[in-house]
Amino acid sequence: HSSHTVDACPPRFRGGNQPTPQLSLYGSYSRSFTPSPFTDTAGNLLEPEAGEGFEVGLKAELFDQRLIATLAYFDITRQNVAAVDPNSLTGFDFLATGEQRSQGIELDIAGEILPGWNVIANYAYTDARITRDNTFPVGNGLAGIPENSASLWTTYTLQSGDWAGLGFGIGVNYMGDRPGDLDNSFRMGDYWVTNAAIFYEQDDFGLSLYFNNLFDTNYVQGLPLNRVRGIEPGEPFTVTGSITFRF
Repeated sequence: HSSHTVDACPPRFRGGNQPTPQLSLYGSYSRSFTPSPFTDTAGNLLEPEAGEGFEVGLKAELFDQRLIATLAYFDITRQNVAAVDPNSLTGFDFLATGEQRSQGIELDIAGEILPGWNVIANYAYTDARITRDNTFPVGNGLAGIPENSASLWTTYTLQSGDWAGLGFGIGVNYMGDRPGDLDNSFRMGDYWVTNAAIFYEQDDFGLSLYFNNLFDTNYVQGLPLNRVRGIEPGEPFTVTGSITFRF
């Protein structure tokens, strides 16, 4: 899960159980330790970042295994996370925050609804906040992390006839509004982005066109460090293509 992954080092535990052929349970636990490349106003390296997290979930195989659905609960705590020092004159001095916690649920669905019709869908609710700190207010939301995010991508490929192998795809990504910094002094707005595709595939040949940000939506992305650094405009409407030959 890109929104809450912990870069983990041992110790790590993962387990699972399958109460029925269509339903399985799983759980995982991890700890992390990452040296920091950032320095404070005196030029000293910050203390290493440490983390601890667990995840439990259900995985179901639906409609004769045509669809796979996963529902998970996650809880991740991190200490000594680097943040830009609000008193820095240059914006390049950092400090280690006390403790941050992210917890929430995530639902993933993927599979083939009908022959040639595939779907991938995702929804995540994340409560990400400062839980202990001497600089930023406890309870503030974490920068760049929305409470709600979702995506849907579906494709259909013709299965027979003269145009067998021709396919079409369309999808949307949603990102909820989110804090712009740890002070929560501003917020970045929510947005929807629509993408589409046309493709044609045969045994030894493939052709595809991708239409990104189909409606040329203006939006802000990135994981900000402050009002200036890390805030990036999203890509405008773009078209990319590819041709593949197989030998």
